[in-house]
Amino acid sequence: MDDLATSADELYELTKGGADVIIDCVGMDGLEPVKEKAKNLVSLQSGTISPIQMAAKAVKKFGTVQITGVYMTPASSYPLQEFFMRNIDVKHGQAPVIHLMPKIYDMIADGLFDPSQIITHTMPLANAAKAYEIFDKKEDKNIKVVLKP
Repeated sequence: MDDLATSADELYELTKGGADVIIDCVGMDGLEPVKEKAKNLVSLQSGTISPIQMAAKAVKKFGTVQITGVYMTPASSYPLQEFFMRNIDVKHGQAPVIHLMPKIYDMIADGLFDPSQIITHTMPLANAAKAYEIFDKKEDKNIKVVLKP
């Protein structure tokens, strides 16, 4: 069994039959994993699709998958049949964060959310290229890089 199937099976077990809602905010990795690149050459798949395939296997029948992650390359192995046969609602599109920002700011001001828990790096705006490199290469166990003026 491959890693994708094992992980999806584990998620399915942990959630006792699948999650009601799965939110994919992973998107396409800047660097395609070597294993996936090799598999894509053999299957003529283009793009990184494993997060969507995992979501298709780990969601409950009649559940919902929200694909917020950005995928820049068309994917020929999109699990349409998996979604169709189990009546899964799939919602696509970038997160409408501009509409959520006032609520998040209020939650921070009211002490309901502490953003410092997910900020692992703070850097000057002049170092934006380095900040992106750290984030893209997943260096230094980073989660969120914040740039300051």
